[in-house]
Amino acid sequence: MNFTDFRFPTVFGKIGQRLPSPVAGAPLILMLELARQRSWLIAPENLYGRTFQIHVEDLGLHLCFRCENGRFKAIQLQATDVSLSACAMDFLKLATALEDADTLFFRRRLRIEGDTELGIAIKYWIDASERPAWLNRLAEKIGAQVV
Repeated sequence: MNFTDFRFPTVFGKIGQRLPSPVAGAPLILMLELARQRSWLIAPENLYGRTFQIHVEDLGLHLCFRCENGRFKAIQLQATDVSLSACAMDFLKLATALEDADTLFFRRRLRIEGDTELGIAIKYWIDASERPAWLNRLAEKIGAQVV
C-alpha cells in the first residue's frame, strides 16, 4: 500500500474537532518534552516565549503550545504567533525527514500562517535537528511505503 496521499477518513476529523486543545495536544507535548529531555530537539532561544499551533487537518486537531525557556507547555486554543497546517502523513514525513519543510511547502502540503520569520526559523530548526536512531529506522520502514 502506498501512503503518499493517505488522509484519515473524515470521521476522525469530526472527532478531533470536539477534543479540547490541551487534551488533544497532550501527546504532542509529551513527545516534544521527551525529545527535549533526551537532547534530540533543543529549542533555540528565538522560540522562547512564542506560541504555536499545529493544525492536523485530516484529524481535525488544533494543537496549541508555548515554548517557555526551552520547555513546551500546552495552552488553550487561541491566536498564536505562528500556525503550521498539514495532514497527519505530511507531519510524519516532516518529523522523520522523509520530506523537508521546503518540499512540503512548495507542494502546498504545508501551510505557514502568522509570523513568517518565526515560521522560517522553525523550518530551519526542524530540518537541522538530528533524528535519533530509532526514528531513522522508522523513517526507513515508512519510506518504503510512502515514496
